Amino acid sequence: MKRLLLLVCGLLLQAAPLPGVAAVSVVDDMGRSVQLERPAQRIVSLAPHITEMLYDAGAGERVVAAVSYSNYPPAARELPRIGSHDRFDIERILAYDPDLIVGWQSGNPDESLERLLELGVPMYLSEPRSLDSIADNLERLGKLAGTAEAATAAARRFRERYDRLRQRYSERAPLTVFYEIWNEPLMTVNGEHLISAVVRACGGRNVFADLPTIAPRISVEAVLQRDPEVIIASGMDDRRPEWLDEWKRWPDLAAVERGNLFFIDPDLLQRHTVRVLDGMEQMCQALEEART
Repeated sequence: MKRLLLLVCGLLLQAAPLPGVAAVSVVDDMGRSVQLERPAQRIVSLAPHITEMLYDAGAGERVVAAVSYSNYPPAARELPRIGSHDRFDIERILAYDPDLIVGWQSGNPDESLERLLELGVPMYLSEPRSLDSIADNLERLGKLAGTAEAATAAARRFRERYDRLRQRYSERAPLTVFYEIWNEPLMTVNGEHLISAVVRACGGRNVFADLPTIAPRISVEAVLQRDPEVIIASGMDDRRPEWLDEWKRWPDLAAVERGNLFFIDPDLLQRHTVRVLDGMEQMCQALEEART
């Protein structure tokens, strides 16, 4: 407890304003105002997608620790680890004397986030639910880290590329799509998930868009009933999962009958970062192949 109090006191001392250094303020994805007396110099990331976005925003050199699976860009693999996104060590986090923690609202444990907030550590909560919000996050993180110029440029490039892809594919002949996160348990995404926005931008329609849960569990029977024209699978890494071809047991399923079983590296679509447009391009190309 004494060590913890000393760490907290150190954090409070670090928060003292410096002459000639401007304070910064942003509103995070949960509508919270995040204020710093000066741009952050020591940032802890609580999710792999956050680590990646901090690098994209030009703030990679300011990240002092991150959670496991923060493996992109390659430099992030060398960062010290403070646990996983769903179980991290608060005392270890404080030992890195962060002046900003960037958390993941839906992925980090609520009680752990609340504990960090109680300790007075400034925290930005990231929860991008749309493609536009990825660019917004880049700009906000750049402002908090004092790398606004690099972050603004990255956000502009993202928006321009997204607009080009959307204009090219969104009005194409519509196709029904089932996005399979995992096979056991069988999981997908609903219409509020960012992946569903990618499907729409490619001219597709998520057959499970109407479900109330953002990442619901479903049954094989539900897939067969909705009879998607395209199945796009995720997986553990950049290798096509063997379980994608298990759908061939139902040859009358439209996606199987037409040979429309596709795989996209989950890091490209399930991490809400700049690279989601790489995944979007692959999805749009898959749907184009399905149309022919």
